[in-house]
Amino acid sequence: MSVEKVSKTLVGDTPGRSTELNYFRIGPQDAARKVYLQAALHADEQPGIMVLHHLLPLLRAADSAGELNARFVVFPMVNPLGMGDIEFGQHQGRYNRGSGVNHNRDWPVLYDAVGEGMAAKFGDDGEENIESVRAALRAWAESLPQVTAFDQWRQSVVTEACDADYVFDLHCDDDSLLHIFSIPQLADNMQQLANWSGAAATMLAQDSGGGSFDEVWPAIWLRLAEECADKPLPFPVVSCTLEYRGQNDTFDDMNRQDALNLYGYFQEQGLITGEPLGTKSAARAGTDLRATEYLRAPYAGLLAYRVELGDWVEKGDTVAELIALDGDGAFVDRMPLLAGTSGQVISRKTTKYVWAGANVSKIVGSEMIESRVGSLLSD
Repeated sequence: MSVEKVSKTLVGDTPGRSTELNYFRIGPQDAARKVYLQAALHADEQPGIMVLHHLLPLLRAADSAGELNARFVVFPMVNPLGMGDIEFGQHQGRYNRGSGVNHNRDWPVLYDAVGEGMAAKFGDDGEENIESVRAALRAWAESLPQVTAFDQWRQSVVTEACDADYVFDLHCDDDSLLHIFSIPQLADNMQQLANWSGAAATMLAQDSGGGSFDEVWPAIWLRLAEECADKPLPFPVVSCTLEYRGQNDTFDDMNRQDALNLYGYFQEQGLITGEPLGTKSAARAGTDLRATEYLRAPYAGLLAYRVELGDWVEKGDTVAELIALDGDGAFVDRMPLLAGTSGQVISRKTTKYVWAGANVSKIVGSEMIESRVGSLLSD
């Protein structure tokens, strides 16, 4: 039995500035499996912090009872740098202030780091092949530069996540229903997670573009599997982004139930024993991310929605009307914004002022949208 709180000081780039990164390691140190959980990578998205706040005592109790079959590494607030990003009384936290890069983009391509020539070294034992890759990843992570606070932060995160069997990144949307992003190869497992979490939608893409955190971990294994068809290499990681509804959905009771449901999923995976917790339902089956429309505003205006979250719309239905704010029709004209596909509305804007190109809604359909190519995520 083991519970360890880890505190690391991220030394600032200028005099008088440092930041503390706190996380927990819970469970047997010699456990065969490892679970990595983080929240608030986008620091302005806090429901996941509350979920992990409620999950931590459950894990502690399970550890005390000897019911953990895995080592859990939990970052309840993974991005303290972003939490300090306050400007004119408003919290930002989505982008690295120095580089302008989205905190959930441009994570390292692991194959480029350690994968070259790795498959040629594989033997006939699949588990040994997995461990050889993970050993290389651990050594690479330890060697990453730690010059800036941003460097130190990413090195700490990558070091803990690189050899995990489960990597769950907890986010939220603007005004939204709970949904999941993952890869097609994990569709069956994600269906189990969707059933436990009550997800309204699970969207699957092998490469959604941009190097998001959850996608970099399975990517190396998919690439290596292509190169070693004659050698065993079991797929060793379950990775996803869990979007816990909208930014305003940080509620004690709601997120406590989310934690119980996540715990129930881990029990079903054999990672925790003991009395079953959580509530399981029958969630919608996963769909290709290219079947999800990101409906955008053609110009700046004020939104008047005609649909609620969870509504089903048909192609051509009015999702919202956009009230003009300038030009000849200013404050008079309304332009209907029409669904480009049939599907379920899972997100809307909280603030109703939008500018040209801004996302108005996500509509999760089942048919591929031809225009959905390249980067499939909004920034």
